[in-house]
Amino acid sequence: MMGLMGFKKRNLVVLSAAMLLTTVLAGCGGNSNSPQNAATNAPAEAATASPAAESGKPDNSKEVKLTGYLLGEAPKGMPEVMKAVNEKLKKDINATLEISYIGWGDVASKYPLILASGQDVDFVFAADWNFYVSEANKGSFLELNEEMIKTNMPKYHANQDPAAYKAAEVNGKQYMIPTTTPDRKVNVIVLRKDIMDKAGLTNPSRISELTPYFEAVKQNYPDMIPLNLDSQYDLPTPFGALASEKFAYPGAPIDSGDPSSVGLFTDNEDPEGKILSITDEPVKGAFKYAADIMKQWYDAGYVNKNPYSNKVRSKDNFIEGKAGVAFGNSIDIQATLAAAADKGIETYVMPVLSPTGHAPTSSWLNNGVAIAANSANPERALQALDLIMQDESYVYLTYYGIEGKNYAVTADGKLTLPEGITPETNTYPADAAGFWFVNKDYFKPSVSWTDSYIELNNKIKDMLAPATYLGFSFNSEKVKSEIANLKNVSSQYYLPITIGSVKDVDKAFATLNDKLKSAGIEKVRAEVEAQTKAFLAK
Repeated sequence: MMGLMGFKKRNLVVLSAAMLLTTVLAGCGGNSNSPQNAATNAPAEAATASPAAESGKPDNSKEVKLTGYLLGEAPKGMPEVMKAVNEKLKKDINATLEISYIGWGDVASKYPLILASGQDVDFVFAADWNFYVSEANKGSFLELNEEMIKTNMPKYHANQDPAAYKAAEVNGKQYMIPTTTPDRKVNVIVLRKDIMDKAGLTNPSRISELTPYFEAVKQNYPDMIPLNLDSQYDLPTPFGALASEKFAYPGAPIDSGDPSSVGLFTDNEDPEGKILSITDEPVKGAFKYAADIMKQWYDAGYVNKNPYSNKVRSKDNFIEGKAGVAFGNSIDIQATLAAAADKGIETYVMPVLSPTGHAPTSSWLNNGVAIAANSANPERALQALDLIMQDESYVYLTYYGIEGKNYAVTADGKLTLPEGITPETNTYPADAAGFWFVNKDYFKPSVSWTDSYIELNNKIKDMLAPATYLGFSFNSEKVKSEIANLKNVSSQYYLPITIGSVKDVDKAFATLNDKLKSAGIEKVRAEVEAQTKAFLAK
């Protein structure tokens, strides 16, 4: 087994028979750590192993405080929930946990900075769509191996498919703890039925059919913006939904995994997995189709003029009567549908599917956790995550909140709200706290599920299809400068196209293509093709 930089000396004693200690990258961007001084930067430990360590069990005699970072925003009831979590953690592993959040509008800027700063952080949310590979290449995450996981996360290890560890490898090394239950979900668009009636729409199935709906919003609801996009999640979403009408659009380029960037793509349903740029079909035609419609909508006033400064997601503004459409997925939209029903708003849920009527199956890497390279307590962090991810009592506490206050269970085994609590007054809505990596096999159906949601949920299994590159993670180490260049090009020349704010679509694409060439996209293509070819060969 590969060794662990900075892992506690007492655990190295335990694992020495099974592990070969090797030097690995320490620190992350901006740190002075190097393979030569990695041991010097490891947390100081007692020279003598404790009896617990010698017996093969983790030594938890010293109380520690852990810090974790998740995405989104803390629910109002977070302090009370964390108090309950910490009472359990103190009893079970002699540790307490503090959770901090990186807001959706700040992910691109703050996520790398927090990891690079060397500040106190033990674990952070990680996903293939959220800079996992790029941060792993920087040395931001601690290298993991199956023996470490088996020792400190026995519940998780018993539930996880070993193939997930392989999928999480970057340059042959694992840096993520992937979920044991990949999400069974599809992206969705939520509409209001009262506005659909005004627009004369009965059963729309594609976003391109919604122009009458947007016009009805503008004519009848002066305080509502049809497409009220936020700066992170929503910004490229309607553009992507339009592109999905033409090919099985992956949602993010394969080279960076950043949904707000442009680079190289593949048709999710192409068995050969051909790598495509915006000059190649079907990407070229699909992007032009999407851009033309987005410009029409932007010029008509259907899109908020400056989504770059908006940090409120459309699904939250939808409930407040400030957005005509809510974007999300079939899991995270549940609370939105329940809140809408509580306000007497009848909703219509429309899945975003490929031309063949499918959506890609999520990989284990869609939701996960990584241990920070500078964690002072990596083994205790792993133990805490084992409980949070796999112990049913912790799963319900972190995902749903406190029973009797934030949720209740009916006699027939369905989730509901306690008496006197509404979706609007619930201080800890389901799915809202960012613990998306827990074992979802424990979840129960909810009494708040609307008929349209139940219908969609029953069909999801048939909608899902495995993507050609399911489980593939591009290692950008050899082209990291070019990837950074592509990100800069995306911010300046691609994102305006996706919201429709450019003056001339054809000229905007011509300029974008020139900038991508100058940024080195062909060099990136060669590297992507080499890695994807090797992946398919296996």
